[in-house]
Amino acid sequence: MARKVNLFLFVSFVIVYSNLFAQDNYAKWSTSELVLNNGLVKRVIQLPASGGQYFTTEYKPVAGDFKYFDKKSPEFQFEFDKKVYSGLGEWTLKNIQKITDSKSGQGAAVTLLSSDHQVELTVNYLLYPDLPVVRKSLTIKNLSGRDVQLESVDIEKFKVTPYNATTFSWICHDYGRRRSIGPYDGNMQDALVTVHNSDWKQGIVIGNEASGVVKHTSVFWDEPVILSGLTHKDARFPFRKYINKDDTFVTPQVFTMVYNNHKDPDEILNSAVPDFVRKHMGIRLSELEQKPTFIYNTWVPFRKDINEKLVMELAKAAAVAGMKEFIIDDGWADNYGDWVIDKKKFPNGLKPVFDYIKSLGMKPGLWVSVGSASPDSKVYQAHPEWFVLDEKQQPANLHEDDLSMRTACFGTAWKGYIKEVLLKLALEYGLEYLKLDFTVVTSTYRFGNKVTGCYAAGHPGHRDHHESLYTNYEEVWKLFDELHVAKPSLFIDCTFETMGGLQLIDYAMLKHAEGDWLSNFYGPGTQVDLRVRNMAWWRSPAVPATALVIGNPEMQDEGWALHIKSLAGALPIMLGDPRKLSGDDLKKYRGYADWLQRMENRHQIMTYRQDLAGFGEPKEGAWDGFQRINTESKSGGTIGVFRQGGTDQERQVTIQYLDPNKRYRIIEALTEKSIASGTGKELAQSGFRVRLDELYDGKLFEVMVE
Repeated sequence: MARKVNLFLFVSFVIVYSNLFAQDNYAKWSTSELVLNNGLVKRVIQLPASGGQYFTTEYKPVAGDFKYFDKKSPEFQFEFDKKVYSGLGEWTLKNIQKITDSKSGQGAAVTLLSSDHQVELTVNYLLYPDLPVVRKSLTIKNLSGRDVQLESVDIEKFKVTPYNATTFSWICHDYGRRRSIGPYDGNMQDALVTVHNSDWKQGIVIGNEASGVVKHTSVFWDEPVILSGLTHKDARFPFRKYINKDDTFVTPQVFTMVYNNHKDPDEILNSAVPDFVRKHMGIRLSELEQKPTFIYNTWVPFRKDINEKLVMELAKAAAVAGMKEFIIDDGWADNYGDWVIDKKKFPNGLKPVFDYIKSLGMKPGLWVSVGSASPDSKVYQAHPEWFVLDEKQQPANLHEDDLSMRTACFGTAWKGYIKEVLLKLALEYGLEYLKLDFTVVTSTYRFGNKVTGCYAAGHPGHRDHHESLYTNYEEVWKLFDELHVAKPSLFIDCTFETMGGLQLIDYAMLKHAEGDWLSNFYGPGTQVDLRVRNMAWWRSPAVPATALVIGNPEMQDEGWALHIKSLAGALPIMLGDPRKLSGDDLKKYRGYADWLQRMENRHQIMTYRQDLAGFGEPKEGAWDGFQRINTESKSGGTIGVFRQGGTDQERQVTIQYLDPNKRYRIIEALTEKSIASGTGKELAQSGFRVRLDELYDGKLFEVMVE
């Protein structure tokens, strides 16, 4: 009788899995393997029936060959209670089920049980239509019966083929822009890395969606593998997470793209990568119906020396210049922490000021330090337990070496407190833009890893310093999400100081905030314009250009028009004193502002940016440029071309990603002068000529369907 029951169970098992294999989706499976295939990319994973290994046997583009990966890639690796687990250990298959997400993702979740019965692991895979993407995360459940710590998490781990892969590959790190060879161990700037073999014309893109300083991607570092996930326990900023018994932890996601038939890695960086980020990652910018096109901010030159009269005068001039958003920066509150309006500067409060800004047709915004308080503030005096302690259990300012300020810990009730402060400002004053600043995890201005995170023993959100690094990021993201629930149109500018690294931006932030104040470039002169264009080139197209808030060009600078042209490749933002501009200059400003808004209305340029073919990284003694072409509607877009001291006065410009059969016109910005016309195919092959007589100059153009 027992044999008949076992036979019945076996047959039932086979029937269930056979039916599942026949499902019409991106994931199909049998008793022995899982096949992920969306028509562009294919990944095959060997399943452990009972007490076997779990690994990728094939990962490649559907069409053509792919030589990078060994037929036994470890899939994942992590330390759980100081024991190493990987796909090459012993696992039992518990379950497979179809999964989807809200952004057209389809795939499978594979649940495994470790041989020691300490870990239940679910490996989640998602694929997306028309893109060679596999997106992956791990769900780790603690079955040990005790609380344990999780460390050194590799969400993806691929073993590469010998010699050619490791010897002849370019490792394109720092948002896919900096090329090196040999072993590479990544850092906080590696939201995206590409590994490319120019002989094979093949490569792999690795996008890491972990936060700030706890993301980690390495290539051929300790062994011939590519891995991506969270920082290891011996890292400068180590990841650690305590998992209570019977609880689970879901890792951030990692996405990968494999490709062939690309001569250069920038080809996929300009096509499949931004398409995935824009359409399927779930970034906040894609949810924002109306994107900003021209912003003014008070920080330079006024710093904290602002008041009601000055702000209203600046607002009037900025409105005449055509600015769409007006942001009051630091200096409006009487201290950090309580965020009470300084009545000496603003005797009538801020609401009349914001009402005036809105009456001028601009959206108001405000700067707030999201995790800071003065020692004499009411909130600090009432709740010192909400604040970071250093290694010696003393109050700390993570931002800089100055104890006139304290850093709050988001592993405490501080998050609820600051949420109420920000909601009041946003809802009562009608704010549309919040610039949230200063250190919450690590500082841009401190060196070493001792004055980071929180060492307090009694904070509910973390058990030790290492865990606080991850916790504080996650709680900040939750805060941003809750603000968006209350006010969906709110543009949150999470600065590089809050991100925790110089000019740092990443995918984790983009899923919770719309923009990132990346820089503080001071001084007039064309070197500022070069730095703006270089920063925009460096971080795009891996990161959406409209998320790049690049300060601090000033409105009254000599040669200010080149500031605008350079910023038109990112999110245009200007500082300075618009009151110093002549009436004619203010009219010219208005011309640029209105042109940018028309370009957004016609082509949605703020959603797109691509490299300009044949023009490389902006640098002294050369030409550079960008294009912002709508690759979905094919309606056209904008082109920016710049001469940065280059010896030649003319360059041929070609345009990519237009409809090859439609006819387009090239029109110079503001002059409305028609420069050239042709089909999309003709403009991609032969293009049009641009002449710049000045050593340092630039031109903007519209590309539109005839």
